[in-house]
Amino acid sequence: MKVPATKIQEEMSKEAKSSYFDLPALDVSVAFPQATPVSVFPKCTSDYYQLDDLLTSEEKAVRLKVRECMEKEIAPIMTKYWEKAEFPFEVIPKLGALHISGGTIKGYGCPGLSVTGSAIALAEIARVDASCSTFILVHSSLAMLTIGLLGSEMQREKYLPSLADLSSISCWGLTEPDYGSDASALRTTATKVEGGWILEGQKRWIGNSTFADVLVIFARNTATNQINGFIVQKDAPGLQSTKIENKIGLRMVQNGDILFKKVFVPDEDRLPGVNSFKDTSKVLAVSRVMVAWMPIGIAMGVYDMCHRYLKERKQFGAPLAAFQLNQQKLVQMLGNIQAMLLVGWRLCKLYESGKMTPGQASLGKSWNTLRARETVSLGRELLGGNGILADFLVAKAFCDLEPIYTFEGTYDINTLVTGREITGLPSFKPAPLRPQSRL
Repeated sequence: MKVPATKIQEEMSKEAKSSYFDLPALDVSVAFPQATPVSVFPKCTSDYYQLDDLLTSEEKAVRLKVRECMEKEIAPIMTKYWEKAEFPFEVIPKLGALHISGGTIKGYGCPGLSVTGSAIALAEIARVDASCSTFILVHSSLAMLTIGLLGSEMQREKYLPSLADLSSISCWGLTEPDYGSDASALRTTATKVEGGWILEGQKRWIGNSTFADVLVIFARNTATNQINGFIVQKDAPGLQSTKIENKIGLRMVQNGDILFKKVFVPDEDRLPGVNSFKDTSKVLAVSRVMVAWMPIGIAMGVYDMCHRYLKERKQFGAPLAAFQLNQQKLVQMLGNIQAMLLVGWRLCKLYESGKMTPGQASLGKSWNTLRARETVSLGRELLGGNGILADFLVAKAFCDLEPIYTFEGTYDINTLVTGREITGLPSFKPAPLRPQSRL
């Protein structure tokens, strides 16, 4: 049977279209050779007021070793993992070798860094990739610190060494579907039974939870109605953790929904230092300082990228850096970063001297994320069309900053914490409505 010529032409056309659409994307360095992509990370040009002069030799050493690792090991691969919303497990041994997990905890294989040193390390990670810094924040400044500050000696000896070298991973579960900013009202319950406790309930947005070996979980004691803390093993019967899909920011972070269906936790894994919600503030005070440094790192990376890009990219026969409007935006970004750095540094010193208040920590976090938002938005403008490509960092940083603006207390909640402290008047809840007169 003879096939009609039109049929042959249609099939050939389909094959041509298929091969055309199946072609892989051009490498960005080929598609856009005029500027260097983020896989070759720019040198740091954002420390204009020379913060290094305020650091100890140990803190400087931490900064340099983290920066070198992030630029060399993480920058070349992060865009690929971010696009796929997958965590780069291959980098865990490299992050472990930095010996920064455990931050300020002394002993048990932890580094015993100063608060400033720990904050600097987190900022240097965030400068290259905010997802990796969030991974370390949750693991080190929340879960490990809770065990270090509020756990028993036996728990510290059992869990901290392997967490310190990242041979085991942890997460920290406070937030629930119905209780985010109002976390003290959480509903997950802990009921005392012979030899331990039964956990029932649900957690949401828990970073690292889909692959954590150890879960630090907060639940309401059904006998006392107070909040208690527990260490839960990943293979505990009745425990289920599933990934939250379709995020636009911190895409490499594996945030999860955790379900507890009659999960048994032995008495030895009840955290003895958590007897009310107020006890969590001992951990959150440190972690909020750490979170205040993450937008610093993100803003530094964006500035460094824009600084290089504007000198490489040419339009109208001149580098973009030669145009007045671009210089004005670049200087505004740089000024924001210097102010953010000094706020972050002073916050660390207040904590180290025992003078830091909750309102000061909240102001540092809220103000720094606000300034970082402005800085990253300016960077997005400066890069034009390339400002929406993760290949040039800014678009990715733009998206990654949004969840940081919200977690560890939203911008609004943190301002209310500071507002309560400076006025003596809490304003978290609306005033009760008065019944309307029928007259």
